[in-house]
Amino acid sequence: MLYIAQVNIARMKGSSINDPIMADFVAQLDEVNQLAERSNGFVWRLKEEGGNATEIVFNEDPRIIINMSVWETLADLEAFTYRTMHAKVMAMRKNWFEKMDHYQCLWYVDKDTPPTVADAKYRLNHLQVNGPSPVAFTFRKTFSVDDLNS
Repeated sequence: MLYIAQVNIARMKGSSINDPIMADFVAQLDEVNQLAERSNGFVWRLKEEGGNATEIVFNEDPRIIINMSVWETLADLEAFTYRTMHAKVMAMRKNWFEKMDHYQCLWYVDKDTPPTVADAKYRLNHLQVNGPSPVAFTFRKTFSVDDLNS
């Protein structure tokens, strides 16, 4: 069985997650993460011992942070993303993060194999180079599990 994985990266306006410009974002992290974990279809999310992923290194840029999770269905992920308080936080992202062209990617994963940061890098790069496909896509242009085999 395949589930939907998502990654999004962001480049902080602050020099670190502890920069005062990031305070409002950080203040909402626990609530958003707890909401995700209680949401229908939630399976897994990337996190370090402290419960967030803000200290996990994505690449050589220390201002890039990563968020990655796995959901039973695209509909479950979409509901959490756009129909919960998460949408309000997303609408405020320009307060904390620089604009990026390629920051989000979706793809299918085996239910027993959580994605890695290396997987996320590969999928984001594939999306940037090739555009949306069953290998890597966005909410604007989605693909079904059946598209993987066609």
